[in-house]
Amino acid sequence: MFAYRRVSLKLKMFGGAMAVVLLVSAAIALLARWILVTSLNRELEQRGVAIGQSLSERASGFILDKDRANLVSLVFDAAQLGERRILVSYIFIEDTEGRILANTFMRPFPKELLRVNRIPEGAESRIRLVEFEGAQAIDIAVPVREGIYTLGAVHVGLSKSHIDSLVGTLRTTFLGFIAAVTVVMFLIVLRLSNAVARPITRLTRAADAVSRGSLEEPADLLGLRDAAPRDCPAYANTDLPCWHFDQSLGDEALAGSLENAPTCRECRFYRKDGGGDEVAQLAESFGNMIWSMRLYRRRLRESEEKYRSLFDSNPDPVFVVDAENGCILDANSQAEDAYGYARKELLGRPVADLEPDAGAHGVAAYLADRDAPERVLLPKLRHVKKDGAPLYVNLHACRIAYRGRDAVIVSATDVTELVEKDAQLIQASKMKTLGEMSAGIAHELNQPLNAIKMGSDYLRLLSESGRKPPAGDLDAVTAQISEQVDRAAAIIAHLRDFGRKSQPTLENVDVNDPIRGVFAIIGHELSLQGIAVTLDLGELAPIKAHANRLEQVFFNLVVNARDALVQSLRPGAPEGPRSIAIATRMADGRVIATVTDNGCGIPESERHKIFEPFFTTKQAGQGMGLGLAITYGIIKDYGGDIVVDEPPGGGCTFRLIFPAARDPGVFGA
Repeated sequence: MFAYRRVSLKLKMFGGAMAVVLLVSAAIALLARWILVTSLNRELEQRGVAIGQSLSERASGFILDKDRANLVSLVFDAAQLGERRILVSYIFIEDTEGRILANTFMRPFPKELLRVNRIPEGAESRIRLVEFEGAQAIDIAVPVREGIYTLGAVHVGLSKSHIDSLVGTLRTTFLGFIAAVTVVMFLIVLRLSNAVARPITRLTRAADAVSRGSLEEPADLLGLRDAAPRDCPAYANTDLPCWHFDQSLGDEALAGSLENAPTCRECRFYRKDGGGDEVAQLAESFGNMIWSMRLYRRRLRESEEKYRSLFDSNPDPVFVVDAENGCILDANSQAEDAYGYARKELLGRPVADLEPDAGAHGVAAYLADRDAPERVLLPKLRHVKKDGAPLYVNLHACRIAYRGRDAVIVSATDVTELVEKDAQLIQASKMKTLGEMSAGIAHELNQPLNAIKMGSDYLRLLSESGRKPPAGDLDAVTAQISEQVDRAAAIIAHLRDFGRKSQPTLENVDVNDPIRGVFAIIGHELSLQGIAVTLDLGELAPIKAHANRLEQVFFNLVVNARDALVQSLRPGAPEGPRSIAIATRMADGRVIATVTDNGCGIPESERHKIFEPFFTTKQAGQGMGLGLAITYGIIKDYGGDIVVDEPPGGGCTFRLIFPAARDPGVFGA
């Protein structure tokens, strides 16, 4: 196979064509020989049968008369008639007992022919190849009959050597014809192979020159015109579309760009007149390809220079990540400064090393999810510098093709300072919330403390009186004290969890849990203010969030609802039942929570501003306008949304929508 690949096209064409010619000629010769030889043998056998039948009709009377002299004369006359002398080797007549009655042999009758070709009962003739005295003959036996009686048989032997001579002459004639055809085809194929191979050889040399980077040499090899590139407007200005190579833009799109280049409609370089044979057309197309390569090589070079300048001058760190293995293929200088790695250290490093806590939200998860969108924003991801310091970034990722492979270009915007300020603001809001929760906290702690006080006083009185407490009372009092201590500890632990800073890593949270936590602290205060609370908590899928931040979200909404209900009781306002209803449910793979009150509501003209920082509808000194702004930011960080509506009976409804957490291995979970 390797040796065949090294054979030239000319030799392949010549050898292949000659092989086909020889195979076809040989097939034709064999087929013709078989047809003619078969026909010749059949014709000779039929002639032998005719001779035998003629002798059979004439010999029957002589056999009945036992006239051997006439029988001998009959067979000799038949054997010597015309060209039969060459074709017929012998003729003999035998009776039914196998006795020879007459024959044409001038020597003793060969014993090999006695009873050698017996005629089957009822057969009209029988043909068989026989050998006698070192020669071969085709023996044709025909019965001699008189009425219904068989008197004997006539045997006509056709010379096998004469038949073979005729076949040999026929074979020689055909071989001569095939040889003549082969010589003619040899000359024709040789001329055609030269006519095709010479221009293809020039095209091969031109292609080799192009592969070496030369686009000038092919013009000389192919006899192409080589006008100066400055004559082409699209070559001089790469922002100008080329009429022939940018036809997909359409005439209307090109019209504005080509107003200053009217000659582009009759390109000086791109030619396609359709003249000449296929090889000439191939050379013409090759010339057009060379010109297009010149044009697009220039455009590609300028595009790469533009990309590199944008890549290096980007103020944010930019990475190119291999989509298959997640390794960094390229990084700009800002990435070195921001992450503390040298460029050589970044190249080939898995991007997961920069985002160890990203889990299902980072670039590695985005690469693993083939159904993810082409462009995506990954907000507030925690990255790690070379020295281990955290770096919070907003990532913009986009799938691209990079050097023949699928890749993702990632731009990282440093938001560390913004995240820290948000965390401080949220923490300050938590502290404010804890202050507002103090009344409810005091009540919740007073209940277990009172129970502990009563139990301890009972035990102290028994001790002072010198009496032993009954065993059953002692167990009940100590159990009650232990239970109330656990209750107080749980309240303090809940406050501690609420007040601590949230960890960067998101966790699976059941939205119902922070809702119950809010009413465990503020529920008593609401009941003292005459506000009825209704909870309709359905079975929910978890979401990716922070439990204590979600608790702050619902606390802000409940406090706002409470303030709206209290504000509705100002002098002159009609009195009525006051209620807060919280409901949760699943819909279309999303978790939906609603907080509804029947308070004074929010004017429609102000609803679009309620999530803006420092905007408040409360009276001066009663609020800073940050609660809903912080709530909005927290919900958006979890990929959710918040909508404010007015229920049919008046008041206000806040509807919170969160995406349910998907499988941890899927991007966006």
